[in-house]
Amino acid sequence: MEYKDYYEILGVKRDATEAEIKSAYRKLAKKYHPDVNKTPEASNKFKDINEAFEVLSDKEKRARYDSLGSNWQQGANFTPPPGFENINFDFGGFGGGRYGGATYTSGGFEDLGGFSDFFKTIFGGYTGQNPGGFYQDPGNMGGMGTSSRRTTRKTATQEPKTELNITQTINITAKNIFDQKPVSVKINSIEKCPNCNGVGSVCYNCGGAGVVSETKSLNIKLPPEVKEGQKIRLKGEGKTSSRGQHGDLYLIIHFNDKEYKIDGTDLTKTVEITPAEAVIGCQKEIKTLHGNINIKIPPKTSSGATLRLKGLGLPKKGGGYGNLNAKISLNIPKDISEKEIALYKQLLELQNN
Repeated sequence: MEYKDYYEILGVKRDATEAEIKSAYRKLAKKYHPDVNKTPEASNKFKDINEAFEVLSDKEKRARYDSLGSNWQQGANFTPPPGFENINFDFGGFGGGRYGGATYTSGGFEDLGGFSDFFKTIFGGYTGQNPGGFYQDPGNMGGMGTSSRRTTRKTATQEPKTELNITQTINITAKNIFDQKPVSVKINSIEKCPNCNGVGSVCYNCGGAGVVSETKSLNIKLPPEVKEGQKIRLKGEGKTSSRGQHGDLYLIIHFNDKEYKIDGTDLTKTVEITPAEAVIGCQKEIKTLHGNINIKIPPKTSSGATLRLKGLGLPKKGGGYGNLNAKISLNIPKDISEKEIALYKQLLELQNN
């Protein structure tokens, strides 16, 4: 599921005061109210705004949400923390003037499933059909602070055991592979508080949130001839359940190198030359993982041509190295002189005759 950044949704800082949060909510709610804004995206935006305010306007919910940490980004892939099956929040006293999970139609407001899956996961199995039980007459746009409200309290349902494994993408460069040294990786995980077993309330360890955020660094040894999309399993480095069970960590390899294109043990590198160098030929010094070398560019070399340099690629399993492909690209200098331009004009005239 996607992580929701409630602070970003309301456009406030993480240390915003209650007054700032309320002010931001009122402004956005008026802007995206269904009676005012008829655009297709307004309905979803309106629901997100109400959900964000439901969390950030309440100290207990806000503390639980903040415990997830500040490294998450809106829309990022979110793995639910384990052990949320017995957490229950009272939604009866919150949301003055809010609409909860209701959606506006021509006939008024009707419930279409309530809060997002992200919200339900964080606040413990809440699956009621009218979260918060809030209803406001759509004609009462001006009275954002007054509402006709019915309240309900839902008992948390038993959720299935949460997956303890963690899957995370790791960005790798050609140099990481070439050096054959362990790569440092930061792992962010969210665990049920071991002190209160996820209950929260007055727990000193989690501050009443019921969960704790953990960041740890691991040194990963890359296997020889690692491939794009390859999955590396680290046993026991995943999440920990309340019973002490350990999941596994799965790292998915992603090549992210600005200088080289990686294909097995072969590399491709772009080498820029001028039109004159392409016609006449030249010597060119280029940087490789094995050190700087000089290569010979033959006369009449076309853009896109590839020169294969044996043994200057990545390590092979059985010893030796792959190849480095130097891909030629023509580059027109930005600071070309008037004299050079005149010569190019003469050349163009010769070619057109």
